[in-house]
Amino acid sequence: MAIQFNQFQFKPFVNKAIENLGFLEPTEIQKKMIPLILKNKSAIGQSQTGTGKTHSYLLPILDRVDPNSNQVQAVITAPTRELAQQIYGEVLKIAKESDDEITARCFIGGTDKQRTIEKLKVQPQVVIGTPGRINDLVNEQALFVHTAITLVVDEADLMLDMGFIQDVDQIAGRMPEELQMLVFSATIPEKLKPFLKKYMENPQYAHVEPEQISAKNIHHYIVPTKSRKKIDLLHDMLVSLNPYLGIVFTNTKAKADEVADALLEKGLKVGRLHGGLTPRDRKRVMKQIRDLEFQYIVATDLAARGIDIEGVSHIINYEIPSDLDFYVHRTGRTARAGSSGVAITIYEAADEDSLNQLEKMGIVFEHKDLQKGDWIDLHERHKRKNRQKTDNEIDKKAKSLVRKPKKVKPGYKRKMKWEMDKIKKRERRIQNKRK
Repeated sequence: MAIQFNQFQFKPFVNKAIENLGFLEPTEIQKKMIPLILKNKSAIGQSQTGTGKTHSYLLPILDRVDPNSNQVQAVITAPTRELAQQIYGEVLKIAKESDDEITARCFIGGTDKQRTIEKLKVQPQVVIGTPGRINDLVNEQALFVHTAITLVVDEADLMLDMGFIQDVDQIAGRMPEELQMLVFSATIPEKLKPFLKKYMENPQYAHVEPEQISAKNIHHYIVPTKSRKKIDLLHDMLVSLNPYLGIVFTNTKAKADEVADALLEKGLKVGRLHGGLTPRDRKRVMKQIRDLEFQYIVATDLAARGIDIEGVSHIINYEIPSDLDFYVHRTGRTARAGSSGVAITIYEAADEDSLNQLEKMGIVFEHKDLQKGDWIDLHERHKRKNRQKTDNEIDKKAKSLVRKPKKVKPGYKRKMKWEMDKIKKRERRIQNKRK
């Protein structure tokens, strides 16, 4: 076991799980959150994607589970089925190291509710799931959450966006007054604050400021469509990149299907992941992705939050997200756990404002193009605009310095133009030296 985790004094089975997971040292969010959770404090953990938030609550929660009590002790809510299943998988990895059986169950929509209810004659100690399904089971009096001492709200800002906070509210309302609530989110929107205030009295706050807006090992490229068909450019890019695993992001389910169908017609091995798939299809696609049956996945932002798909080497933004925060979440699917990755955005003239905003947020783009299978560097995107601006400033300066004579003589206009050209040349030389 890594010595750095000794400070938390976890039970031996948790230490063994940490060793098996290959963790060398706790991340910053883990250093801040684990001691608070072990002391039974309610807390808000805010940090960017890929910083180890999930294990910052799973390790201490499983350390505190009483294996002799067949009651629900912790409830972990997630906004998507895929994320809930992923968290459940991590719970099982840790729990299997315990000599005493720790029971955990995952409850998500799209599964047989009646069969689930029948299996709940014995209550699990740890519950993971989507808020809607957990709330259904509570209302059916099949799942008893009143015994739980901890409630986790993961990806809370996305919960709010997707309208699940009301379900979480109802679940929390059935739990003890002295409930430990743990909220994790990349951002804390204003609309989330009334919910937090309702259940959290003086919560501890752990905010990990990102060193930069996105992971430092990601190279961000932008590629102009120019006069080409966007889908043809995407196909040529994917073939040229030949990624280990690449995710192509679109903004809508309809566009994801359109892009996936077009790439399949062109002979690429493509999977699709979006909210329009049935639960069974989504589960099947996730298994196929993990079994490396696809080299390319076309996805909506459903896959951008929290879901950890191993081995993603390239992210391609076929469309820039309307909520620019999702650019960071999308690109955060690559360069995880210290590896490197590439994020490429195909852009059109209408995307200029969005690109400017992303640059203000701290994203540094390299301007590239793909020509006849070769990647080439393009001039800096603002160069023409900057040159135009500089030329306009030089023109103004020259005009202000060369005045029309009071008494005009033949050829005075030509002489004025010669004087202005002389000033312009001098100013351009000065500008070039400065550059």
